Amino acid sequence: MTAAAPTWFPADISSPLDDKLGIEILDWDPDRLVARMPVEGNTQPFGLLHGGATCALVEAVGSYAAALGAGPGGQVVGIELNASYHRAATAGHVTAVCRPARRGRTLATFLIEVTDDSGQLTCSARLSCMVRPPR
Repeated sequence: MTAAAPTWFPADISSPLDDKLGIEILDWDPDRLVARMPVEGNTQPFGLLHGGATCALVEAVGSYAAALGAGPGGQVVGIELNASYHRAATAGHVTAVCRPARRGRTLATFLIEVTDDSGQLTCSARLSCMVRPPR
């Protein structure tokens, strides 16, 4: 891990869906947040990584990045997700790298690339989150 979660970030932030899918954050750098997820257990009936699981990974990594930008007490919610699939993942893990496209006061947009263990691009996505600053 390059960067740890900030001390103000809730330690129990993981959601039940993140836990079921096996999503783990590897790097909490707000300019390059990285997470990974196993393919096994997250496949569709034909043995390929399920697109919904990929979208959940993308939504999780982007939402965590938005929450870091919102700061202590801020709240975020995803309002738009666009994902394009480029190749199938069938084994190992996929890794999502999230970078900010724009961080505004009330809207943050992130570009996320998902790759397989060989570094091949499996999905590219864009997530926009509404940001509610601390009260």
